[in-house]
Order: sequence, then structure tokens, then C-alpha cells
Amino acid sequence: MPQFVATDLELRGLNLPAEMLKGFAIPDVEKLRDEADRAHCPVLLLTEETPIDFVTRPGPTWVAALDRLRRLGTAASRLGCPAIAVKIQAPDTDEAFEATALGVKIALKELDKFELNLLISPTVGLTFDPTRLTDLIKKIGGFRIGSYPSFAHAHATGDIEKTLRKLAPYAPSIAASVRGFDKDGAHDGFSLETCVSSIRSVGYGNTLALEFIGREQLEKKKSAKKAVEVDIVAELETARRQLSTLTAEPEAAVVFDDEED
Repeated sequence: MPQFVATDLELRGLNLPAEMLKGFAIPDVEKLRDEADRAHCPVLLLTEETPIDFVTRPGPTWVAALDRLRRLGTAASRLGCPAIAVKIQAPDTDEAFEATALGVKIALKELDKFELNLLISPTVGLTFDPTRLTDLIKKIGGFRIGSYPSFAHAHATGDIEKTLRKLAPYAPSIAASVRGFDKDGAHDGFSLETCVSSIRSVGYGNTLALEFIGREQLEKKKSAKKAVEVDIVAELETARRQLSTLTAEPEAAVVFDDEED
């Protein structure tokens, strides 16, 4: 997989869903790391899609949450990966806010031995609102906590620019969500140019990670329609080209003095 990402997609790193490691033993994880090293395509982030409950403690739910985080930490460490991204399961209440902040602080101590950063992916509930999420990050404090925003989430909030400007300063990586493109190369649902200009306006210069989500991820169709086969590689290639253009630094103009007669 790392070789495919490096050669076919022409990308320089890989964000890996933890679900893809299901059934992997430690030697399998280390083999994947070695493949990534040979391909010069390191695993930069391990992502966990299932939200984690940092509120319900003590008890079996909390024990399971800490165990899951330790497993993620072990896998990330063996992959040579500097960070993991998780979603938080909690309602948007003041009580849940305080309990989550304390729970994440405890979890960070458990992750200290792995020397990993913990990134929070916004999701429904407590972390959906960007201001609420940044307040939570500030409440937790420390240099190992951050955000992992996405273009898709920013679109879902109804204010792409405000959301990305709010979260980008706390993000070592942002998911450049890709829904698909029409025949003229226009992105479906929201403008990639708007997303990029929003993060650049606050000085963001860290990683953009391509994330194919498809057209149905954001807007579920009520009426059943015949499935359309999608060339995901082609969609990602189009996204890579467009994002490369949008993030390229403008070349400085060379000005020559007029020759004197």
C-alpha cells in the first residue's frame, strides 16, 4: 500500500485508518512500517473512526476506552507514526465538557510513554462546533493535544471559512475531503479553493491529507438510485493536482531595470 500511494498517487505520506490494522499482529505492523520506509511514504497519522467516551468513568466503559487508546498508541509507535486522531463521544453540555477535558488529560498521561500527539477529529455532539472544540483543546492544555479538522466537517457546519480558520491553528494535519468532480473539474458540494484560501489566511503550512469520502457521505439520498461506479484513484489524482496548484507558492516576478541609452 505505501508503494501504491507513493507511486500511483504521487503522495509523500499516508494517514492510516486503525480499522485497516484489524487482525494485524505486531510483526505485521512493523512490516508495514518497513514497507512505508522503503517507499519513502511514512505513516503520518493513525485515525480512529469509532468515537471514544472520555466521560463515563470509572467503570468498564472507561477501562475499554483506555485499553483502546493504549492499543492505538502501540500501533502508532510501531509504525513510527507521530500522532493519533480520535473522535469524542459526548453531548454538548457543560458537564460533559468538563468531564471530557479531565478524561483526555488522564488519557494523555497514559499515552506519554509513546510520545504521541493526540488529535481530536470534530464530530456530532460536543466537538462539532469549532469554537467549542478549540475551547476544549485550550482547557486540556499541553503541547500534545491538537485538532484534526476536515473540509467535510467545515462544510457541514455551514460556514467553511470560519470553521477552518478557527481550527487550522491547532492542526498539524487537515483532512482534504474529496467528494468527487464533474466533467469540468469542479468539486462536488463545496469549493476546494475556498477551503485552501481559508487555512492559508491564518498561516497554515502543515499537512493536507487527501480523504476520499464520495458524494453520499455528506448528503444521504432518500430515493434509492442505481449505484454508479467511481474511479477513486482518478478522483484523488484530480484532487491532488488541484490542491497542488492551490497551495503552490507564487513565483516571484523578476524585474529588470530599463537599459539606459
